[in-house]
Amino acid sequence: YSSKDLHGIEFIDSYVFNQIEHIRFNSTVGKYVGYTEHGVKNAETWNKGSVLARELGELERFCKHNADLYYSTVLDKTGEQG
Repeated sequence: YSSKDLHGIEFIDSYVFNQIEHIRFNSTVGKYVGYTEHGVKNAETWNKGSVLARELGELERFCKHNADLYYSTVLDKTGEQG
């Protein structure tokens, strides 16, 4: 995100094995995307079930809540001499 109002914040959840990204969830896209044969199959399954609903809720539950805390703790203190 690039502003204090948290507009444009996105949640990305990547699944990597042996340095190869197999599946990625991006809250901007709103679904899982597979990058390997196995990843595509899992993404199709996960996009139909409750896994997708849980991931969609992470943006509100985790990202925006914590980003607001971090913003007030870190970014509001920029420019202070230590």
